[in-house]
Amino acid sequence: MSTKTLSAEKQQLIQYIEDHKDELIGFLQELVSIPSDNPPGDLQEIAEHIGKRLNEFEFENVKLHEVEEELVKAHGMIRVSNVVGFQTFGNGEGPEITLTSHGDVVPPGLGWTQDPYGGNIVDGKLYGRGAAVSKSDIASYTFAALALRQFKDKLKGKISFAFTFDEETGGLVGPKWLLDRKLVNPDMAIYPGFTYSLVNAHNGCLHLEVKLKGKSAHAAEPQHGHDALVAMTGVLNAIYNYRDSLSSIHSKIPGIDTPNITVGLISGGINTNVVPDECVIRMDRRLIPEEDGEMVEKELRNIIDTAVEKYEGIQAEVTRILLANSFGPTPVNSPLVKAVASNWKEVMETDEELEIKGSPLYTDARLFAEAGVPIVLFGAGPRTLLEANGHRADEHVKIDDLLKSTKIVALALYDLLQ
Repeated sequence: MSTKTLSAEKQQLIQYIEDHKDELIGFLQELVSIPSDNPPGDLQEIAEHIGKRLNEFEFENVKLHEVEEELVKAHGMIRVSNVVGFQTFGNGEGPEITLTSHGDVVPPGLGWTQDPYGGNIVDGKLYGRGAAVSKSDIASYTFAALALRQFKDKLKGKISFAFTFDEETGGLVGPKWLLDRKLVNPDMAIYPGFTYSLVNAHNGCLHLEVKLKGKSAHAAEPQHGHDALVAMTGVLNAIYNYRDSLSSIHSKIPGIDTPNITVGLISGGINTNVVPDECVIRMDRRLIPEEDGEMVEKELRNIIDTAVEKYEGIQAEVTRILLANSFGPTPVNSPLVKAVASNWKEVMETDEELEIKGSPLYTDARLFAEAGVPIVLFGAGPRTLLEANGHRADEHVKIDDLLKSTKIVALALYDLLQ
């Protein structure tokens, strides 16, 4: 790329990443080769490897913080340690910028044409589970910080790494655990995203389980029972009518449209010839940033209770499984957004503006926002999750996008640590 518009220092950063691109790619291949499927959630091997490599890169105060076994098991996992490390600039007085990414991944599933743990490079794409979501950003952020070390006496502040391993199960034993214990103390943070847009807001998510209890009876004499499945059809009709009403609600944030609700699981019954005495559903309610999750849950509980009242002998139990709050928007004129956006134009060599938008997904970034930390999502990847085959067979990241994102993050950090 042409660097004639960049300062000499920024040209040095770009050159460092070009000179070390094979090491960057190799580091990502190492990470992809280590299975870190969640479930089942035994994430110790990859945590130990990342900690070892950060020490070899000579970052400061690198530690593995093992999470209490009881808490880990309560979140459906086996073993988790969070990896923290630092790089100080100047005397350390200045902003602490946390670079955070997760190393747990969904299981590979079927349909792969490449080895999901192989890290194979074909036609400029590196394949493997986690290549895009989000091991690429562990590698990218690490090498962005390494590039900046050239100016550790000129810049002021601190970079902290918070590499965690429970994003696929909610983030509460990862980012939240670290923030609650003040093991990182960010003034701002960067979280994984893709290279062609910056996400400054995202949806939240509410998961509820609804269990209806009735009374079993022989199918020959159903009048002696209370049919939980019949009652659940009434609840489902009420939920779907409610879903239709959500189409009239619109977020003001670009990239986010309407809230929605999906009933994703249903189970119940004893046998074909028995009146069902129990039926259970689980639902996913996506929350736009303008909504309050607690109020939405109260609204849904009222809808369910009203529907159940019509059915004799039926009792309802509603349990919250998850409430992940939405976040944002981080202001477009904030130093963090401006630093990424301006350097994006330089690296991309374009007059176009970086697209700044919200996302309908929810991520661990919300936990930083809840702690009052300005945060954006930006990292290695294409324009959409679908293009990267995220959570699908043949997940991959383009080598060119990996290099570009590393350069952009390095240049943005340089500006923020002036």
